[in-house]
Amino acid sequence: MTNGILIIAHAPLASALRQCVLHVFQDSADSAATVQAIDVQPNAPADETLAAAKTTLAQMRTSHTLVLTDVFGATPCNVAQKLVDGAACKLIAGVNLPMLLRAITYRKEPLDAMMTRALAGGAQGVMQVAIAAPQNQVRKKNDQDIHQHQQ
Repeated sequence: MTNGILIIAHAPLASALRQCVLHVFQDSADSAATVQAIDVQPNAPADETLAAAKTTLAQMRTSHTLVLTDVFGATPCNVAQKLVDGAACKLIAGVNLPMLLRAITYRKEPLDAMMTRALAGGAQGVMQVAIAAPQNQVRKKNDQDIHQHQQ
């Protein structure tokens, strides 16, 4: 079964990231159902956000879910920590688009493997870009080398 992905972030980041994924993976029918977003509005009570997150998680009907949030220690992350406590979920703070694209690419793997891939994608997606020709950029050794594909 496909793992779910739930993004909980400050508005409008969660919805924007989800829309990017749906744009990139247009042909994947299950992406719309298994990738959900909760935008945390300014001054929204944490208990209301947690209730919405629990409802969304239940509606996804996935056996395991990777929960991604934007900033560790902020309200979305605090809500996510309460949500995943005791659930078949893993939580990562510091979501970015490369992380999310990697997670969705490997969402059929076991949850721990998917989480590891997502973390690698997030870290590898952040780099200084050379202004000169691409041959001047340093290539890092990563799991992409093994599989001979790009994000």
